[in-house]
Amino acid sequence: MAPMTPTLTIASALSALNIALLAALLSVWWRNYRQFGTPLTLGLVAFALVLAVENVVAIGFFFSSGMLYAADPGAQTAVLAMRALQFVALAFLTYVTMR
Repeated sequence: MAPMTPTLTIASALSALNIALLAALLSVWWRNYRQFGTPLTLGLVAFALVLAVENVVAIGFFFSSGMLYAADPGAQTAVLAMRALQFVALAFLTYVTMR
């Protein structure tokens, strides 16, 4: 197994934070779906589930030795930037949802 670089360690932590935010969103959206039963809230539930699975898979790739970007610092930086952008988007979404 290839050692984790600091960049991928931070990307992994951001993925874990993304999963936590998605879990909070999922609980609110599921409760709303059960109460109102609208297709929009069901779509939000599906969105949260798919994005959570994507983040779990990403963490698996971060820890696997077969990563496509394991030896490329540029790719690692891009992955970190995408995880950070996703975190910012989910943080805003969580903030407005919980308000």
